[in-house]
Amino acid sequence: MAEPGKPEIRFETKEESNVRREREFLALSPWERLKSFLRDIERNPPAEHERGEAKGNFIIRQRDHVVQG
Repeated sequence: MAEPGKPEIRFETKEESNVRREREFLALSPWERLKSFLRDIERNPPAEHERGEAKGNFIIRQRDHVVQG
């Protein structure tokens, strides 16, 4: 088993990889799934052509962190 935070090399087919990744994702709590999704979107945002036209969809935008007292 790999140490947390260290990359691991795996030799598996795409199908095996997809099954493993799905199983790992479904093992997360709903809150962990949301955090994972938001982290992935932040790391790799969709390109402009992938976003499509604006249709009034719900959009989550990241704001600067502001501390209010």
